[in-house]
Amino acid sequence: MNRFTYRPSALAAMAAILISGPASDLAAQETDTGPRAIPARIIPTPEGLSKAGRALVAQPFWLPFWNEHPASADVWKAYEAGSVEQMEPVLADLRESLGVTIEQVEMGGVNAYILTPETIPAAHELQLIVNAHGGAYVFGSRASGTYEATLMAAYGGYRVLAFDYRLAPEAPYPAALDDGVAVWQAVLKHYEPERVAFTGNSASGGLIVAMTQRLVAEGLPVPAAVAVNTPWVDLAGSGDSLSVNEGVDNVLVSYDGFLSDAARLYAGDTALTDPGVSPVHGDFAGFPPTLLISGTRDLLLSDTVRTQRALRQAGVEANVQIFEAFSHGQYLFDPVAPETLEIFAEITCFLDAHLAP
Repeated sequence: MNRFTYRPSALAAMAAILISGPASDLAAQETDTGPRAIPARIIPTPEGLSKAGRALVAQPFWLPFWNEHPASADVWKAYEAGSVEQMEPVLADLRESLGVTIEQVEMGGVNAYILTPETIPAAHELQLIVNAHGGAYVFGSRASGTYEATLMAAYGGYRVLAFDYRLAPEAPYPAALDDGVAVWQAVLKHYEPERVAFTGNSASGGLIVAMTQRLVAEGLPVPAAVAVNTPWVDLAGSGDSLSVNEGVDNVLVSYDGFLSDAARLYAGDTALTDPGVSPVHGDFAGFPPTLLISGTRDLLLSDTVRTQRALRQAGVEANVQIFEAFSHGQYLFDPVAPETLEIFAEITCFLDAHLAP
């Protein structure tokens, strides 16, 4: 029988001996649950990454407006329009270089795009990947939201359906979720669920999680697998990494800028802790096998970790892959970096293990 009894005071005394400090100082902190002050420090770019990976990690803050607070819906829409204008020609070049074609379609009344690689392996011929784009629920409309879907088609050899869900501020929650469910119901008319997977990153990773929870709750079929990269599943911003990786993540940088504003825009009149908005608070029973990917510098690393723990506690197979030094969704910023290729190889391997051929 284990006779050990946990005594915080004894533990504090032991620690005091180890660091040659007075036990009374440590004992005074036994009940302190306040913030911890961390001294200023320089964080080097780690060894062990590819040259391209090191370049991504070493770059300055990627989003020029990370700490801005757009004053009106018109400003948000102007940001989004500028993003579309920049991204669409970039993606056209990317599709051409990777041999991926795009076809605009409508699925369940929702605008969508089918991305098709030059060659589809025989085992993937009857399979489909349903992809939702990232962008904090305020960016990524039209074909500008097909970046990850393009890489999934090219590197995985899958036919990918990328759906163009409605965005905030014009269409707050539950518009995006309703669109996702409508797309899925349309997909089920053409594909067997055991041959379909859901994928998404960032906001759309959270959307995919919320979609799957809603399908289970409504008794609808779920896909054979889910693969989400750094899913934004807690819009209330309570994860540990929001503080630990603030200023370390060179993509999102901080939660206290446009990101928290985007969260409130998307939630609208719904509480940020509502499971439909922040599915980390929802029920994970009935989920298919799930792959989660993040990086050690990701501002939303805690969202990935907490989602995996919730899945495991619900008895779901949940595989988490954490990449050294990568910030939020950084694998998307260099489509040919070795780490990017490795991430899509991991996703493909996972999906091949769970989708019916």
